[in-house]
Amino acid sequence: MATTPETMNCPSCGAPVPSDATSCTHCGSRLAVVACPSCFGMVFAGAKFCSHCGAAIAREQIPTAVKEVCPRCQIGMDTVAVGSTNLRECSKCEGIWADTASLQKICADREQQAAVLGAASPLPNTVNDIEAHIRYLPCPVCSKLMNRIMFAHCSGVVVDVCKAHGTWFDKDELRRIVEFIRAGGLEEARADEMQELERKRQELKAVQMQGDWDADLESRSNYYRHAHNGIADAASNLFNSFFFD
Repeated sequence: MATTPETMNCPSCGAPVPSDATSCTHCGSRLAVVACPSCFGMVFAGAKFCSHCGAAIAREQIPTAVKEVCPRCQIGMDTVAVGSTNLRECSKCEGIWADTASLQKICADREQQAAVLGAASPLPNTVNDIEAHIRYLPCPVCSKLMNRIMFAHCSGVVVDVCKAHGTWFDKDELRRIVEFIRAGGLEEARADEMQELERKRQELKAVQMQGDWDADLESRSNYYRHAHNGIADAASNLFNSFFFD
């Protein structure tokens, strides 16, 4: 049986709101923000600890003269420091923009945590489809339309990526990515990637042994040789292969 969220009061206007609400339907005040430096979950305003993972919250808004525009709402985004990570956040849709360097660090740190602490329970492989029809979003930096890619090919979370500048996460997607990584998702994805490259290498070897080098096989062989050379690269460049192939 589904449970009804606990009712709380908006600190700005006093109106009753569900405990899982992120904004007040009466006065529009924000009730929850991304403030957990561990899981990047949204926590209720005034909370000292994350309701998702229990970590102490750490959030600071950084004043900036120029604000990058939210690709979904077309309003200026706030620059916030969540722990040691600087992010851009839209106060309307609650999406998050992470530049490439910041996201790489988030992924590396959480995968290291997963290796030390052990894998958590795997997440269900479901896609959070917030749109009935796909809408390609412009990069907040260069304004070019971003690619929609499932993070790590198997996370169940589809994100918007600009290869040159960063990744856009809709509301709560960054937390879901962190949970995926902590559940050993990147390690599993890496193993699948390496297995596929090895399969292509074995197929190339079989073609070479047959000695049948007609035009079609020659073309295929060049492709497989490229895949073979990419086996070593895949281990060191996993992040790029997951996003930009």
